[in-house]
Amino acid sequence: MPGSFPARGEISQVEIGAETAGDITPRDALLDRAMGSRWKAKSSEKLRRGRMPAAGLAFVAKDEDGAVIGTVRLWNVAAGGRPALLLGPLAVDSDVKSAGIGSALMRHAITEARRLGHGAIILVGDPAYYIRFGFSADKTDALAMPGPYERHRLLALELQPAALDGAAGTLVATGRKVVRSANRIAA
Repeated sequence: MPGSFPARGEISQVEIGAETAGDITPRDALLDRAMGSRWKAKSSEKLRRGRMPAAGLAFVAKDEDGAVIGTVRLWNVAAGGRPALLLGPLAVDSDVKSAGIGSALMRHAITEARRLGHGAIILVGDPAYYIRFGFSADKTDALAMPGPYERHRLLALELQPAALDGAAGTLVATGRKVVRSANRIAA
């Protein structure tokens, strides 16, 4: 996988790469452990529910044994009619929480989003943590989430100059919808 780096803490090697179908179940289990079931009830989840992550923008961090120990995804949204990405959730296994894995996942996600030509990333998160990656509330005053959230936690990073200029209104999901199998067994 691309993005291999030595980590501090209990593990000697972490690799960051594209999420695969086999990573989804361990990723969801990691989110449950790291955030409890509350991650499924957040306002951001309303924008993600029933949608696929943005193409090429779902990543996992794996330890030397191949176990998923970190995750981040980006999702297509419209911010006042302007295309953007919604980041989240970002989570790291509590056993390696201080090893720099979350920062490495953030840097990787931002780099890939920029490389793919996206204009901006929006998230709801701790300003003290995300400011180090360039996020701020400077461009989010006129934006809103589709449910309860703390306004000071709505942050954005422009990957292209002026990508969010004039953006106003509630974020709307625009990504590819999840296709449900027609072969599902009725309960």
